[in-house]
Amino acid sequence: MTLTLTVSDDVRTLAPGFTHLAVEACGLVNGPSNEDSSALLDDAARRLVERLDGRAPHEDPHVAAWRDAYAAFGAKPSRTRNSAEALARRALTETGLPRINLLVDAYNAISVAHLVPVGGEDTDRIKGAMRLVRATGQEPFLTVAGGEEGVEHPEPGEVVWCDDEGVTCRRWNWRQGVRTRLTEESVNAVFLLESLTPMTIRELDAAGAELAETLEKLSPGARITVRTPE
Repeated sequence: MTLTLTVSDDVRTLAPGFTHLAVEACGLVNGPSNEDSSALLDDAARRLVERLDGRAPHEDPHVAAWRDAYAAFGAKPSRTRNSAEALARRALTETGLPRINLLVDAYNAISVAHLVPVGGEDTDRIKGAMRLVRATGQEPFLTVAGGEEGVEHPEPGEVVWCDDEGVTCRRWNWRQGVRTRLTEESVNAVFLLESLTPMTIRELDAAGAELAETLEKLSPGARITVRTPE
């Protein structure tokens, strides 16, 4: 069954230029990072350097737009960075991008190469529809620290993705929850690519198409569908 994704009017009012694209995949084969996924990340870092041409990530117009959006709901963008900016900063360090698993490496590579926030969720762990809303502050957000599970709550007014059980990603695309994250056992997933003006729909579509192509190479035989907002 197709996953339902909705964006609240409050979020649209906050960021009129926001849109998203979903890549749904069934029958994926995940596993530990390998030479292929590492090569994707290395190539993404190379493309990022060419794209920035000496600038810092926050000087990119799309990243700057995300900083403005974060500030609009009360987050401090220099301390709480959107996922694309955070990854880009890591890509430019000597340590480079982290290797997590095949699927996470794949979508992180797309995020860095295109400077667009991308997240991946295990659809078998999502309960009900996914909604992008401004939080009440009561929604649970499952975390793990020091090997111990805990529950946090977003700030009132914070933009969050959530399902029927609680928050799946805090501060729009800042930190994903552990409940729905992609693990090496994940076989069904949805990947969300999120953009703001000035990124064009054509640029967002290109990033989504590249992710779909990458997933097909990593998981031959997987059923992959690219969905734009209705």
